[in-house]
Amino acid sequence: MDIVVRTGKTKAGSGTSLAALSFTSPHGEQACLLLHGEAEARDGKTFEQECSVIMQQSLLGSEGEAWNRLDGTLKELNGLLKGFLISGTLDDIHAVVALVDRAGTLHVSAAGRGEGYLIRGGTASQITEYTKGKPVSAFIHISSGALEPGDMVIFSTQRLLRALTPAQLASLSHEGSQFIDEVADTLEGEKETAAIATIHIPSGDADHVQKREVENDDAPVRSRGGAIPPRRGGRKSGNAALMFLQELSDRALAFGKSASERGLEFGKTGAGKMIRESSKFKTLKEKGGGLIADLKDPKRKRRAHLLLFASAIAGLLILYVIVNLATSSQRSKTRAELADLMTQIEQELQTADNRRLAGDVDAANSILQRAEERAKQVMDNESGYFRSESLDLLDKVRSKSEEINNILRVPARVLVNMSSKNANVSAQGLIGLGEGEFLVYDRQNSYRVLLNRLDEPKRVVEDDLILQGTNFPRYKSQLFMTTGNSLIELNANQLIPMKTEDPAGWMTGKDIETYLRYLYVLSPEKKQIFKYERLSNRYAAPAQYNVNGDLTGALDMVIDTSVYILKEGGVILKLLRGETQPFVVRHAPDNVLKDVTKMFKSPDGNFYFLDPKKLRVIVTTDGGATGESSYVKQYILEGEQLGTLQDLYVDPEQSHLYVLDEKRVYVVDLATQ
Repeated sequence: MDIVVRTGKTKAGSGTSLAALSFTSPHGEQACLLLHGEAEARDGKTFEQECSVIMQQSLLGSEGEAWNRLDGTLKELNGLLKGFLISGTLDDIHAVVALVDRAGTLHVSAAGRGEGYLIRGGTASQITEYTKGKPVSAFIHISSGALEPGDMVIFSTQRLLRALTPAQLASLSHEGSQFIDEVADTLEGEKETAAIATIHIPSGDADHVQKREVENDDAPVRSRGGAIPPRRGGRKSGNAALMFLQELSDRALAFGKSASERGLEFGKTGAGKMIRESSKFKTLKEKGGGLIADLKDPKRKRRAHLLLFASAIAGLLILYVIVNLATSSQRSKTRAELADLMTQIEQELQTADNRRLAGDVDAANSILQRAEERAKQVMDNESGYFRSESLDLLDKVRSKSEEINNILRVPARVLVNMSSKNANVSAQGLIGLGEGEFLVYDRQNSYRVLLNRLDEPKRVVEDDLILQGTNFPRYKSQLFMTTGNSLIELNANQLIPMKTEDPAGWMTGKDIETYLRYLYVLSPEKKQIFKYERLSNRYAAPAQYNVNGDLTGALDMVIDTSVYILKEGGVILKLLRGETQPFVVRHAPDNVLKDVTKMFKSPDGNFYFLDPKKLRVIVTTDGGATGESSYVKQYILEGEQLGTLQDLYVDPEQSHLYVLDEKRVYVVDLATQ
């Protein structure tokens, strides 16, 4: 079979590089390469030379089937393209690679706007893949088909149908060696730029042809057969075009697109319509039988496998698109819902501030709590939308809450460190004695603190453990209740065991406190508060103080004319002469006392509640005779060394707050806050 390859190109403007190259292999294969890109002249020439080397070595200088060699060549060209594009030396590339093997089969692939048309029997049909939208600067598809005598194939790096119709292409093909010049002139007239190549199979008898001709744009010649006689329509020529396009449809390989889809693209031409019309008469049985026959045939099983693989890929792509559309719709809905929540949070922040200015602190806190819950809902959403914005809003909500609720963050300064005297100390109570003077006790020892000086520990018990301790101002002594059913009084640095007139001995409980000349023992287990009168050198038998108070879950106790009991969950019980009295804390944030474990009352002053979990002290008024206490403020303690808080004390002037953890006493200057 005689093959004539011609190449040419239009005029190229500044910054545009065009190349039209043809090659012949030692085995008689013909190939052409068209390149069209935006590049400087030097960079364009370098790219052309690199591509030429790949064509000669990988495509024409190696062994193996033509299709496999072309596939490997395209991968190398794609890698080269990517490198030049990333480096910025080349832009907007359009290219065509075509190969006619020894069997007369054409293999073609295009990148960008590169394309090819088969002119057979007076009809021009596109044989390369057409891609909608922005073209991809890479070789993706390979189309293959057998050429016949009289066929003309034209390749271009520009869309020919912008300047020529298929009928005009078929008509100009009769010009023979002048065909490329005519096409180039037409493109230049339309101000289009392109590299062009044609592959022509003369219609003369192949047995009389003695030589193949390869021509380029520098030395255009006609084939030895003279003028190529045109092939007019007719049944025979139409069937030839149909057979070629059918072969292209069967042997096309596209990553992600099946051969049947290409048949639909060919359907835009007259020959393509004939393919579709003929395929309507095939039955499913014939198709299935043909596929099974291809799988059994050693020569055609590769094509059948590729068709099966392409069909499977197409099915997966369709499934992916359906799932992606569904999830995309759900994501859009989720994003809209979260955006609405963000707007609501912003509005609630403003509303809460307005309520605070109006004096309605309870309503402001309720609104802020709702805003915080919504911010957490946005932050915890699996989609991840608005996560950083919700964190910012959460910070705003908490800052606004601190402002509305008068929450102060204060540094806790270390006053003394008991571990300097006893490395194993585990303090459990703090007893205030006077201005800057304290007594700290652990399970067996007491530690005297004066200002910032710490004395050596004093052993209180040997075999027993200390349960609770308290101060007895009336007798200038400190009391310690122990596990040995005993009460020890520390007076003038002397330890004195004290007796009670009760034959059963001492009652024990959760806390002990003194008031006037009486000692009170809080015993939730017995649902009672036992009141002991201090005599000269002993205590009388206890009297039961509680009349109707529910002491279940009692934790701590303070006494100031009335007895106040702190219960689990932050409940305050007020007793006067043993009977319950009204007591409530107004205008406090929700559950502010939920985790408190200790309470302290300054004489004729405020209540102070210790919350070890949140490292804070909550302040409320005493409520007076009505029991209407009001929330005042919170102190959040800050310090790197803070451990688990055990107890607290406030001096009579309420100018200094002292808190105790297992090893240290801290002080906070309230007068400066």
